[in-house]
Amino acid sequence: MSPIPIPTRRRSRVSLILLALVLLVGGALPTTAQQGPAGQAVMAWHVTIAPSWFDPSTAPPQITPFGMLYAIHDALVRPYPGHKSGNSLAESWRESPDGRVYEFKLRRGLQFHNGDPVTAEDVKFSYERYKGAGAKEFQERVQQVEVVDTLTVRFHLKEPWPDFMTFYGTTATAAGLVLPKKYLALVGDEGFRKHPIGAGPYRFVSHQPGIEVVLEASPTYWRRVPNVKKLIMKSVPEATTRAVMLKSGEADISFVLDGPEAEDIKRDPRMQVVASKHASIFWIEFAEQWDPKSPWHDRRMRLAVNHALDRKQINEAACLGFCPPAGVIVPRVMDFALQVEPPTYDLARAKQLLAEAGYANGLDAGEFSAIPGFPTVADAVVNYLNAAGIRVRLRPMERAAFYATWREKKLRGLFMTAVGNSGNAASRVQEFISSKGSFAYGGYPDIDDLFQQQARERDPKKREALLFRIQQLTIDRVMFAPVMDLRALMGVGPRVTEHTITWVAMSPFPSYEDMKVKE
Repeated sequence: MSPIPIPTRRRSRVSLILLALVLLVGGALPTTAQQGPAGQAVMAWHVTIAPSWFDPSTAPPQITPFGMLYAIHDALVRPYPGHKSGNSLAESWRESPDGRVYEFKLRRGLQFHNGDPVTAEDVKFSYERYKGAGAKEFQERVQQVEVVDTLTVRFHLKEPWPDFMTFYGTTATAAGLVLPKKYLALVGDEGFRKHPIGAGPYRFVSHQPGIEVVLEASPTYWRRVPNVKKLIMKSVPEATTRAVMLKSGEADISFVLDGPEAEDIKRDPRMQVVASKHASIFWIEFAEQWDPKSPWHDRRMRLAVNHALDRKQINEAACLGFCPPAGVIVPRVMDFALQVEPPTYDLARAKQLLAEAGYANGLDAGEFSAIPGFPTVADAVVNYLNAAGIRVRLRPMERAAFYATWREKKLRGLFMTAVGNSGNAASRVQEFISSKGSFAYGGYPDIDDLFQQQARERDPKKREALLFRIQQLTIDRVMFAPVMDLRALMGVGPRVTEHTITWVAMSPFPSYEDMKVKE
């Protein structure tokens, strides 16, 4: 039905009356535009938040720092809802026909949290300052970064590198995050870690080391003004405490619940448990497999570890069945991941292999370090190893110390790790399988050659074949003992009406600016 027309003179009188009423109540006319941010959300983290995570320049090949980095900072290109790797600070980008030049154009009017404009100079400065995961790869492949004008920057490569955008525009590295050059020159690296300034959806307010980080919605964020005004990120390494906080209402989201706690939360009708879809995987490293004097130099010993693990039962106990048992250390959700069945659980075969290697009565394998934050996985793996005669003792470690010791190649014997940064199979090979990888204890010349071949190959099918071959060689040589893909179990409380945990491709963290909570 068409609306009844109002005569012009009468419309004028109606408008004057409405205006007078608005002035009387001191209000404004209602609007259908997005309202300003309101309320707060408390998130209980499974780790102690490190100040180094405020600065992307040294970010390791792990997903956890991005839970903070993508709140405060933004990148030229990055994953966000609806985009596996979408234009963010960059309005557009293009690759030259020969694959050697990538040009990015920034959006107009972008600002850092201190009001400084985001420019091409900031992009160049941030890239050249970067020394985190993949830095060596960038140095070997990028010839120069050219500032064309205030909003345009070009990356010139030495030769075509099909994975440039994978390394630059996903959580494979943090090289694409853009920082304010002028502010960093003013406060220095240490000052920046004390009070970071970024261009992301939330600006830094305060940090109590080991306790909490407080962030506030940025009203100038390009994509949208966040719905939630304040985020309080609490450091809560104990899984039971995170679950208690969720039940009591002290936390709205509790990250990475352990299996028993997640099972308990699932029984509460006010709560929900959401399994992430990110690219994470647990595996056991054989740090001494290249040492002829070590028992782990013997392939049979490494194969015994693989057959000693009942991956299905570990998944059920620690992950409520959400974590698929793994056969390689490249998560199955990644491009170019080899889809294979995991090694079978065969305790008798494990003991037989030990006997064939000269350890009929088993062996004392010493301390076993396991990535902190996943106690049920660690305990289960230790129990299965001990049952097979591979006697290990769990070594407690803080998370930051674990990764630092791994990077420095000081973890010995057997240890279990997990890595959740995205990218594709090539980015995983680069860091963990290639002999030049930042976290690799050794490698093989033929695998290194295959990696270099695929890095130059622009035909996706040929690249896939090369990467499949690399992954198959890790299986044939038993370089690792994969355990299972990790699906982080996130507890969500009753105040959260839109958790957004699965909205960002291959990330376990919410899309912070899209979250919604009850007032």
